Amino acid sequence: MLLHPIDRPEARDLRRWARSLYWRGWGVTQAVEEINRVGEVFPDWRPLKRSTVESWKQRDKWDEEAPIRAAEECLIVRFQQLVAKESKTGGDFKEIDLLGRQIERMERCRKYRQTGNEADLNPNVERRNAGPKKPKRPNLIDAEMAAQLIEAFEDECFEYQLTWWEARNQRTRFILKSRQIGATWYFAREALIDALQTGRNQIFLSASRRQADIFRRYIVEFVFRVTGVMLKGEHLLIDRGDDPETGQPLERPTLFFLGANYRTAQGEHGNFYYDECFWAQDFETTDDVASGMASQKRYRETYFSTPSTIAHEAYKKWSGEKANEGKPKADWTKIDLYAEGLRAGTLGADGIWRHKVTIEDAAAGGCDLFDIDELRRRKSPDVFDNLFMCEFVDDTQSAFPLALMNRCRVDTFESWRDFDAFALRPFGNGEVAIGYDPQESAQGDDAALVVVALPTAKGGRYRVLEKLRLKGGYEVQAEAIFRMMARYNVVDIAIDKTGAGSAVYQLVVPRFPMVRGFEYSAPLKSLMVLKAKHIITAGRLQYDAGDKDISASFMSIRPELTKSGRQLTYVASRSGDTGHADVAWAIMHVLYNESFDGELGGQKSTVEIY
Repeated sequence: MLLHPIDRPEARDLRRWARSLYWRGWGVTQAVEEINRVGEVFPDWRPLKRSTVESWKQRDKWDEEAPIRAAEECLIVRFQQLVAKESKTGGDFKEIDLLGRQIERMERCRKYRQTGNEADLNPNVERRNAGPKKPKRPNLIDAEMAAQLIEAFEDECFEYQLTWWEARNQRTRFILKSRQIGATWYFAREALIDALQTGRNQIFLSASRRQADIFRRYIVEFVFRVTGVMLKGEHLLIDRGDDPETGQPLERPTLFFLGANYRTAQGEHGNFYYDECFWAQDFETTDDVASGMASQKRYRETYFSTPSTIAHEAYKKWSGEKANEGKPKADWTKIDLYAEGLRAGTLGADGIWRHKVTIEDAAAGGCDLFDIDELRRRKSPDVFDNLFMCEFVDDTQSAFPLALMNRCRVDTFESWRDFDAFALRPFGNGEVAIGYDPQESAQGDDAALVVVALPTAKGGRYRVLEKLRLKGGYEVQAEAIFRMMARYNVVDIAIDKTGAGSAVYQLVVPRFPMVRGFEYSAPLKSLMVLKAKHIITAGRLQYDAGDKDISASFMSIRPELTKSGRQLTYVASRSGDTGHADVAWAIMHVLYNESFDGELGGQKSTVEIY
């Protein structure tokens, strides 16, 4: 028998009873009549007024409740009615089970609205996440991501870079370029796109491992910016996803970043890119070994560099002389290095595609990153032509020819285990000296500051740890010296006091009383050059092989007679502009403190910055 609602204690709650009837579709008047009909059997019953129920409806905002709340009320009432029956049929039990499951579902909905946790709504989610997770595939760039990278790559190239892209299938490319026109930036992206499209390995050769890492940084930044994927690994193994037809993983290419050392640049296979090859040591040996990595016909070779000197070994490859070696003269090929076709790219008879891009060509190709007129004002004509117009230097008259400077170039990433450029104290408590050369050039060259690690024993090596080019007033430049004093254990400072250097010297003296000051003269400069040549010839000066500007700075120094014709001095360009060798002179300021017998001169002092 179904118990009448009025027999239940909770039915005495008329307000709740009226709300339940209203949510089940009864009108206010109908609900009042139904409640009065059931309640009049009680002797103490007082008829319920319609205005009372209407007041409850307005104050409790029955119409504003969520529909699910009304549904819950209906389910609970029906569930209670069926449970209260004394004799239940099979249909009643089925309905009770159905209503119970619906009430449970609504409770999950209520909890989800409070927490927002999907597992509260669907328990299968929690069970799914509780199991062992499938490992995420590292360095995954699928077809959709690759399409995004290709689109971004093509949109961001200048015209001359698109010329390189069109010639990407040439077996061998050799590009002579201006400084800072984005060749490393471009070829890092080109290699990535080729790896994604073909699955071929890519090998980057640079003068040093630290310079090779520039390629890696460009690639990692590009992929993360476009796709959000952070590539990881010393060498980047790219996962191209699965073949849509077979479901099997596609060929996974690796991008290798190597220093141009013929002892280590071998063993891998793939397209290879030789960065700044005109500044490489042992180019012929390294090239013979490294180019073997691209021996298979499906691989490509790319050489690109700013010019150094015509005496460099790479010049033979650029000029075509290398292809003529060992051949009868009748079979020699001639390459016109001054042909107009080089500006558009041309394939030579030796099978090498050559392209020459000066800063003016880059500007004509859409590169608006330079103020060419301002650069011409700052640089002497011969320096400007070498840096930006792809003209080679004749270093036969230089006091420091490239062949001599190559003895100083090392792969610091491999050789200097006691130096970490990114640490708060890059050289720990190791003793260093600071050399400073002020801004003296009529063309407005920068001042130069170098930090040089001192040898720990007689006959030891000097190592150029850090170099800065400085602009601004003397206070700004003195502050740069103080910052280096905070980073390193500085025991010696040497400053050229000529011109603006005098003000910097006066600011440094109170902080470092043992600072050495120079006032240049022809005899002093000659002694500095002789001292530096002695140390360099002995192989006792080292700097990173990727620091081409240090080599160029020394190479620009040449002997010249003074105006009187009685003394020999040294200048830094044909125009007599001494400012272009600023880094070289800053280094020589440090080297000059050593006596000719190899003993470090002067007293040492240590300044602690708190």
